[in-house]
Amino acid sequence: THVAQVTNFRGIVLSKRHLTFSNTIEGFEKLERWIDGIGQKHRLKGLIIGMEPTGHYGYNLANWLADKGKSVVMVNPATTKRNKENRDNSPSKSDPKDALVIADVISRGYYYEYSRQAIVFQRLKTIMSDREFWVTNSVRLQNRIIRWLDIRFPEYFSVFKDWTCKRSLATLKKFPSPKDIESLSVSEVITGWREHMKRAGGSTGMQKAAQIIAQAKNSIGETTALNEAKQDLRWLLQEFERIVEILERIEKDIEVLLSEIPMAGHLRSIGLGTICIAAILSGAGDLSQYAHGRQLLRKAGLNLAESTSGKRKGQIVLSKRGDATLRKYLYLATLGLVGNHPVFRQLHENNVQVKQMKKQQSVFKLLGKLARIIVGIVQRGEAFSPEKAAPIYIQAA
Repeated sequence: THVAQVTNFRGIVLSKRHLTFSNTIEGFEKLERWIDGIGQKHRLKGLIIGMEPTGHYGYNLANWLADKGKSVVMVNPATTKRNKENRDNSPSKSDPKDALVIADVISRGYYYEYSRQAIVFQRLKTIMSDREFWVTNSVRLQNRIIRWLDIRFPEYFSVFKDWTCKRSLATLKKFPSPKDIESLSVSEVITGWREHMKRAGGSTGMQKAAQIIAQAKNSIGETTALNEAKQDLRWLLQEFERIVEILERIEKDIEVLLSEIPMAGHLRSIGLGTICIAAILSGAGDLSQYAHGRQLLRKAGLNLAESTSGKRKGQIVLSKRGDATLRKYLYLATLGLVGNHPVFRQLHENNVQVKQMKKQQSVFKLLGKLARIIVGIVQRGEAFSPEKAAPIYIQAA
């Protein structure tokens, strides 16, 4: 259910009471008739329709209005929250009051335009949102499996550092608890592995089999309710493998989708991976519409906020008023480049050793540089040039 209010450009309320309408085509048409009626009554020449981007509830209405040729804008929920006491000096909150506050702040120009991205960017945003959901589920499952091993077989990680490798998964499926493996021989363990993997033997297989048997014999793992626990582990492993398969399929779909976006090739020239590129484009949209890297930083909430008054100079912090997923992947992309790209590694070393910056401070400085590089190469339609990004050292004679 949506609620609407109308004010003129001075903030004076024009409607006798608020309009409540449903999130259906009948509700949208009811809103349109109501707006037209008020417009004719007060002889209004222009119209701006604003709303809060709270979750997914306004997508259908915003798109329907935009398709009708209406001017649709968005108001930051933080702006609504900070202005809700301006009209009645009361901290009370309700949908009609929020609608009135939104209309009021729009009359003062505190909004940004709502624009629908091209279809390919909308598809990319949808598939990346889907991927984030399955990644979150995968992490939760992995944590639960690790918890299971910590309780039932705490010595397991001394044999398999990475429990997701093929031999480890084969062990968990065939011999999940120390009781299942402590009385077996090396050849019996290898035979059991062959049911779930092809290359089970060899010197590595024999070594791992001997290690896991030795650890199982001296295990302090819990043995009560073992059958129920093993059944739980079977379900967890089945679900984990299903999600891994889903994520692999999603990554292939992302590769196909990125092949339809020419600017993705420019971002690859920097050294960014497929997922980072997809996350940046899904969060930022069409980068050719950006005039400067600062706009990309602001979109991600990576612009700086400073509290200064008189002689007092407060701490400079990130605003974090933006797309959290875009912020995360820009940061991860910068870390990856600092670790693997020679130019960014050189810039980082210069910041830390010559300019005496802290490492984290240098990373965020390079993040800003990355944002400028991304927007710059997309604007010019060219590949990344290491020579332009490398630091210039001047030695005085």
